[in-house]
Amino acid sequence: MASVDSTGSSVSGRLRSGDLLHTGLAVALLLGVWSVGGLEVSTGKVTYLEALNGSTVLLPCTYASCIGIKNLYFNWHYNDNGTMLKLCEAVIPIEGVEPKVNVYHERVEFVGSSKSNNISILLWNITFEDAGEYICFARNPKEKYRNHSAVYTLIVVDQMTEVDTTLTTIIVSVVGGVVGLSILVMVIKTLVVHFLLKDDEKNKECLVSSGNDNTENGHTGAKADNKGTPKA
Repeated sequence: MASVDSTGSSVSGRLRSGDLLHTGLAVALLLGVWSVGGLEVSTGKVTYLEALNGSTVLLPCTYASCIGIKNLYFNWHYNDNGTMLKLCEAVIPIEGVEPKVNVYHERVEFVGSSKSNNISILLWNITFEDAGEYICFARNPKEKYRNHSAVYTLIVVDQMTEVDTTLTTIIVSVVGGVVGLSILVMVIKTLVVHFLLKDDEKNKECLVSSGNDNTENGHTGAKADNKGTPKA
């Protein structure tokens, strides 16, 4: 009986281990699918902007979710030396429905659209005090309240920096000079070969003509000799 109990315990333990393994794999797969299709917020490939003092700038932000959204919450914050100042916020009920945006800054305007997954804002008449980090945040209850954020940095200047093109001009000049020199060398080489070939042809013509003259002179001399020989 002891051996039977031992065998039964062993089988039962293996079954429990198998169940745990299958459960773990299922959870891992679910988590993997959830993470792949999770909510993502982006401010674009270039995450900063340099703009003139007094101008109006666009702070871009878009969201994406493979499984869709429902009551998507989003907001914009400005990082004022560690103090997060809320600029605006809203909830998008479902895809394609435009949100009612609450704006808390007098120079901020919402210009996004849920039809294009766009939650961008405009900042009017920027000043040097507006420089810094702007955070775009979103949360999707449909994905177990998964949230994501992205940072966009604004740099305010009094005049735009001119791009120094000196190095580019030098490189283009050098490359152009090398190409021009190569073309000139090829033209000179072609002309030299052409004239050499013409001289070679003239030399051949001269040699042929000289040979013909010598042959004719030889025949004429022989005829003269034959005529001048007296008969016996």
